[in-house]
Amino acid sequence: METREPEVIRDKEAMRRWSRGMRSQGKTIGLVPTMGFLHDGHLSLVRQSLTLSDVTVVSIYVNPGQFSPTEDLSTYPSDFSGDLAKLAAVSSSGSVIAVFNPKNLYDYDGGRNKKTISGDGRGGGKVVSCVEEGGLGHETWVRVESLEKGLCGKSRPVFFRGVATIVTKLFNIVEPDVAMFGKKDYQQWRLIKRMVRDLDFGIEIVGSDIAREKDGLAMSSRNVHLSAEDRQRALSISRSLAMAKASAEQGQTSCKELKNMIISELVGAAGRIDYVEIVDQETLQGVEDIKSGVVVCVAAWFGTVRLIDNIEINVTV
Repeated sequence: METREPEVIRDKEAMRRWSRGMRSQGKTIGLVPTMGFLHDGHLSLVRQSLTLSDVTVVSIYVNPGQFSPTEDLSTYPSDFSGDLAKLAAVSSSGSVIAVFNPKNLYDYDGGRNKKTISGDGRGGGKVVSCVEEGGLGHETWVRVESLEKGLCGKSRPVFFRGVATIVTKLFNIVEPDVAMFGKKDYQQWRLIKRMVRDLDFGIEIVGSDIAREKDGLAMSSRNVHLSAEDRQRALSISRSLAMAKASAEQGQTSCKELKNMIISELVGAAGRIDYVEIVDQETLQGVEDIKSGVVVCVAAWFGTVRLIDNIEINVTV
């Protein structure tokens, strides 16, 4: 079957012209925001977007705005040519996919500042937390005040500020009708949905179920950094989440008991826990007893890799 190489667009004005050109033809536009190093989870989002829209834009951009000074964004894995090949295979049915791969969405000085981002969207030089050092002219941030505070926001205080800001930028540049987000990043998905509601973006936000490996591990670009031993140990995350859900469906409504079950499983597998929380699906506020829909969220370290996962529990008491 013949494959179709995606069109690569580097300039934001060119991206906007492309989108508006498609819209002038009566076509609807889907957006799948990514930081590259695509896996089957990303590709499932692309396939879903292709069913919901006429054309799909896949952004590939490692967003420096969501990394703190202690996080080295230059280590984020990258395989741009491999990403294009995977997208070409997905679009082999004749569907239209464009790749938006900007150089730096925070640089307003025309490249005169020496602190720049390399062409594949990866970090370079000493850029930290986007623009705190050096400026580059950017000083506007989007905050989702309540939803950004808990869960991953506790240990990554600038993360969701960076996510909300870059997604807003992508929405303003690509102007999509629908945007796809994976539920593995549950807090991010809920935060973007709230932002779109509050700021009146005319965009449908679709949350896609977590894509997993055959052994249950949630797909993530970070999995490549796991040693063979740590990868096996990391299976304790999905295993413990499934145990907690089964227990809740059998009548265990105490969140303390369910969290202790998960913690015991993770610690037994040599995991270092960042958090184990059971929160309301909409507000992400912690609950003590399950009375309606909740989501169990886990973040844990295995070796040098921080992994996140979650599972929704839809029981009512």
